Parts: sequence; C-alpha cells; structure tokens
Amino acid sequence: MATIKIKQVRSAINRPKRQKDTVKALGLKKMNHVVEKEATPQILGMVAKVQHLVEVVE
Repeated sequence: MATIKIKQVRSAINRPKRQKDTVKALGLKKMNHVVEKEATPQILGMVAKVQHLVEVVE
C-alpha cells in the first residue's frame, strides 16, 4: 500500500483534546516533525480531522 509523509506545521496548544489526541495518535510529537504512515482510510480520516495542523508531504 502507498505511504504518505505527514508533517506537523501548527501547534496543538489551545486545541480541543480530541484534536490533540489525533495528532498524538498520528505519531507527531512537535513542530516540523515528519512521520511516514501507510495511506489507509483510517489514517487519511485522521489527517482530514486535523488538516489545519498538518500537511501531507509528497
């Protein structure tokens, strides 16, 4: 399956707990941190929920 790189570009400070938990579940720890994940529907859904905090690096 294809993989995507997810980069955190905005802070999770002052965000609802649900969004903080989603960022943490994606494996992101701090600003400009990049993780590589498989492009499953679950991961893509998580990225969509916090699209204002992350960007997908191709």
